[in-house]
Amino acid sequence: MREFDTELVRVLPDTARMDANGQLSVGGRPLAELASEFGTPLYVYDVATIRAACAAFRRGLAQYAGEASLIYAAKAYASVALFQLLAQEGLGIDCVSDGELFMAHYAGVPGERLVFHGNNKLESELEFALRIGVGRFVIDNLDEMELLAAMATREGKTASVWLRLNPGVEPHDTHAYRRTGQLDSKFGLPIETGDAERAVSFCQSCSALRLLGYHLHIGSQIFDLAPYREAIERAFVFAARMRDRYGVVPREFSPGGGLGVPYTPDDPVLDLTQAAAMLAEWVQAAARTWDLPLPRLFLEPGRSLVARAGLALYRVGTVKRIPGVRTYVAVDGGMADNIRPALYGARYVVLPGTFTERSAEQVTVVGKYCESGDVLVWEAWLPTPQRGDLVVVPVAGAYCLAMASNYNLALRPAVVAVEDGRVMLWQR
Repeated sequence: MREFDTELVRVLPDTARMDANGQLSVGGRPLAELASEFGTPLYVYDVATIRAACAAFRRGLAQYAGEASLIYAAKAYASVALFQLLAQEGLGIDCVSDGELFMAHYAGVPGERLVFHGNNKLESELEFALRIGVGRFVIDNLDEMELLAAMATREGKTASVWLRLNPGVEPHDTHAYRRTGQLDSKFGLPIETGDAERAVSFCQSCSALRLLGYHLHIGSQIFDLAPYREAIERAFVFAARMRDRYGVVPREFSPGGGLGVPYTPDDPVLDLTQAAAMLAEWVQAAARTWDLPLPRLFLEPGRSLVARAGLALYRVGTVKRIPGVRTYVAVDGGMADNIRPALYGARYVVLPGTFTERSAEQVTVVGKYCESGDVLVWEAWLPTPQRGDLVVVPVAGAYCLAMASNYNLALRPAVVAVEDGRVMLWQR
């Protein structure tokens, strides 16, 4: 088996290999074999890559002097089997809907390890979350807080809560749609407007809510960590002020998730261990500065755990050559299973399922759906494409299937996971 050059390794699963015939494999299984057995489009997850990412975060959090935990952001990709795998790795699950809560509960994740997020939690969702004993409700606004308090009181229960602070910090190295920490956002209780303090005061007067601590989430696909540091510092300034005014000392704190991953070989790469260690150190430093006890620290990675573990496999159908203009290569998937290029202008690379001696050709890889915006990769180099060729899009493990649709009444792709030569069907 041959390994890949350093740049391509950045976007491939840890176990990706190429045999002497140029055929790609992951987890000890040839991708062509998986595509033949399960059909295409097909999503393939490398379990070893997921486990390695969990271990990298744990090494970073080991630098924290207090207790620390990992919570997986289920919105990146949700499946029963994945939740069970992550629970085995010691993670909890961050959910944003009753569907994700139900799936995590069905997968056997203990309620204490579930965190319930969302800017508009429905009454039915809060009712279900109370019934299964969700460990932490993340209060996003004052309306929700009053609703949860009333429901918990009616049920004779006490809900443990974090307050999602809006720190007024905006990361600028990510798409505007992925920024959530600025004042003008639908997310969070703004510190600046006084809503965050009003929430603390309400919790102090309400026996149905137990305020455990504070939460932040400033955005997603972030490489420059400086905004995290600023947001953490602002949160601890607020925490110190709440201690002085109300006697509230946070026992728990989460700076959220959102760490970036490379989608193309020229994208930057974050060392997950170093990033986790830096976040931990900034929390420790802020606690020291404001003379607060070290809270239990929670990180909430999603994309950074599963994105690089996933590959999307497609078959080539139509090849349309417009001389002097462009060559369109249409595959049997597209925006119904990966909306990110159309939504964010996200960039990917595409690889042949088998590297051949055919000369390479620059092409545009498009989907089969009735939209001109259904483009997966604008500029790709492939061996002169032919109908039936297998092509592979790396870094497809996050926010592809999670945002998939049945546009044009398309069926959802199958999903398999591979580990040490074993194949596990995650979704049919």
